[in-house]
Amino acid sequence: MDRRNAMKTAAGVIIGGGAGLFTLTHAFKPVGKSAENPQKLDYKPDESAWKYARLDPIATAGLAYNYYSEGSCMYATVKGVVSQLAEIIGEPFTTFPLHLFKYGHGGVGGYGSVCGTLNGAAALIGLLITDKTVQDKMIADVFRWYEKEPLPAFSPNTPAYDHNPVKSVSNSVLCHASNTNWCKTAGFKVDSKERKERCRRMTADVTMKVTTSLNEIFENAYITSVQTDEAMNTCLTCHGGEGKVNNTAVKMSCNPCHTESVGHQIFADIHYKVME
Repeated sequence: MDRRNAMKTAAGVIIGGGAGLFTLTHAFKPVGKSAENPQKLDYKPDESAWKYARLDPIATAGLAYNYYSEGSCMYATVKGVVSQLAEIIGEPFTTFPLHLFKYGHGGVGGYGSVCGTLNGAAALIGLLITDKTVQDKMIADVFRWYEKEPLPAFSPNTPAYDHNPVKSVSNSVLCHASNTNWCKTAGFKVDSKERKERCRRMTADVTMKVTTSLNEIFENAYITSVQTDEAMNTCLTCHGGEGKVNNTAVKMSCNPCHTESVGHQIFADIHYKVME
């Protein structure tokens, strides 16, 4: 059925009354995906030269906080881990080109896309874990934690700037959205010293998180996250690979960038029912 006929059907439902509309739209609504249960994630390291040694997450977070001034968030996250592995293991970490990761600042060269410290965490997982399926699950856990966790939580012994940032929930893995949400909560401008201190502490938080994850996977003690995004699951029932619309592949939260219009709320389920 084409869009015009779908709208005629929807109009007929409206004439039937608000109660009927509510009943029909919910009757047509596809069943959303249920959240996955946490599960043990097994990984058998291969013969890669990129070995790993257990690190202290708190100490590593402190290093990342201090390295922030050298190259910003992505660089500091990677250096916090790699610099220690260079001391413990030696090559190939000793000559690792850390300057490469300076590009991640400000959401990739200041572009405002994925947060640099998340970019760095994913790079570390990709470097040290060779199994793509395991990489994907670990990265998703870190990213979803970042979206939903009130941050920053890290408190340095010697702050670079004497300001204790308020916590906020970013609801996004994007640098510009994460910063904007914090600025609205805290009441500071994005170019303020207070915001920069917030990002510096966020870098330490994510570094601590990814270090903990790496410790657990190499100790065969990694349990996948129980965090989920119900709004994303709901959207994907129509827009994901198994839905009729099938125009989106995503794991990140949808709501920060996409809000439902009144028309979508009223007609989407009816339209979904009658569309081919």
